[in-house]
Amino acid sequence: MKPGIHPSYGPVVFRDKAADFAFLTRSTMTSDRTVTWEDGNTYPVVDVEISSASHPFYTGTARVMDTAGRVERFERRYGRGEAR
Repeated sequence: MKPGIHPSYGPVVFRDKAADFAFLTRSTMTSDRTVTWEDGNTYPVVDVEISSASHPFYTGTARVMDTAGRVERFERRYGRGEAR
């Protein structure tokens, strides 16, 4: 890597306040706010709006759309179009 052009890479806590979930990882993101982590060290904290603890796909609350049923319902409602 070329020296002097890359941002600093260090430990950061990402916190999802909606799910009361936080995790420590390494990132180039920075923050003026800090938090004391479980190991007793102080790290910068970045608040995120959604994480694996609150995203519907990861929590199992995602709904699967029934596309075949929707097409059939549309055809029942409006009829099958004629080919042009």
